[in-house]
Amino acid sequence: MEFSNIISLLGIFSLTGGQAIMIVVGLILLYLAINKKFEPLLLVPIGFGAILTNIPEIGLSMSPVEKLIYADIKSELVFLMEALKSSSYEDLLAIIEQPTAEQALIIKNITYNLGYNPGILYTFYSVAIGSGIAPLLIFMGVGAMTDFGPLLANPKTLLLGAAAQFGIFATVIGALVLDHYGLVTFTLKQAAATGIIGGADGPTAIYVSSILAPELLGPIAVAAYSYMALVPLIQPPIMRALTTDAERVIEMKQLRVVSQTEKIVFPITLTILIGLMLPSAAPLLGMFCFGNLLKESLVADRLSEAAQGSLINIVTIFLGLSVGSKLAADKFLTAETIGILLLGIIAFAIGTAAGVLVAKLVNLFSKNKINPLIGAAGVSAVPMAARVANKVGLEYNSQNYLLMHAMGPNVAGVIGSAVAAGVMIKLLS
Repeated sequence: MEFSNIISLLGIFSLTGGQAIMIVVGLILLYLAINKKFEPLLLVPIGFGAILTNIPEIGLSMSPVEKLIYADIKSELVFLMEALKSSSYEDLLAIIEQPTAEQALIIKNITYNLGYNPGILYTFYSVAIGSGIAPLLIFMGVGAMTDFGPLLANPKTLLLGAAAQFGIFATVIGALVLDHYGLVTFTLKQAAATGIIGGADGPTAIYVSSILAPELLGPIAVAAYSYMALVPLIQPPIMRALTTDAERVIEMKQLRVVSQTEKIVFPITLTILIGLMLPSAAPLLGMFCFGNLLKESLVADRLSEAAQGSLINIVTIFLGLSVGSKLAADKFLTAETIGILLLGIIAFAIGTAAGVLVAKLVNLFSKNKINPLIGAAGVSAVPMAARVANKVGLEYNSQNYLLMHAMGPNVAGVIGSAVAAGVMIKLLS
């Protein structure tokens, strides 16, 4: 083989500008995870998955039929077009995008016989996200690591968690406004999936987008997890801008001791009530409450340890790589992606602000004052948002530890985002 032919086989000569950009994006995510410690358990696999999926030629995130199209072998394309009775190449692509059950079977058989296999990242995505199992298992693990005690000890904080979900519905409206003015094209389902970013809840965002707008899963997931990771940078300026010095130093009373019976009864009751009123929210909230019940029952320690340890770690690896597989240059570098990223940070800011403002409103009618800083923890970034509230509080009163108080609205935010997701799915799916 001639030297020139050997050189032509190198992947670098097939690298597109878009792929190079997305590899840089992957490196930035790795930098934020490793150097800045921003959500490293998620950003490391997402960032590395983005790098892998944009390596040319190999097609790690491609389905068998996508590999066939990418190979661009005329005889194979003609054979597939004849089998699907497509009149043109454009018609073929349209069929592949939304095939009927019969067409999907034909595509599967032909690609298999021609020797095309799914890329490993595509397989991860199909199993972890395409089936919907990964976000639900993540929710179970988070539930097993969650203490409902602060919420039960101070039920008023439920209002703060609910208020922070305002960012979700504000984002839906924002997406529809962008579509109305022709800046970005969003369907109602895509707008709803984008809106979930405002809840700062990665698994919920993935779950909803996989049902309502799977084509936008990559940018939605990246936006959700990126803003979760950037909580320490985004929230403090908003918290300071909306509170006075006197409000920031408010010391809250010590929480009452919540009995073990309350902790056992609560997740069971919550699952039944929400399940009966809003069945579409039952998968997310049910797994969250089940994980919590494993922990609080005190009779399933091995299961609880598995849910919050080995199982959630394994699922996180697959989930992160699956999200990274959706960061292919041709699908990510679009106007919709830019719109989603902009709407995401606006939604997150609105959710943070709403939580703080509602805390101030509650104080107008409450004898026992709430430090408004904990309202920012109403977004679902557990436990990062609660830690940020505690950190900002300590800056103004070194003896004022708000962490446990902030966990109340933080947990309420998880419940609120799951309910909001259920509403979206119920109305639009």
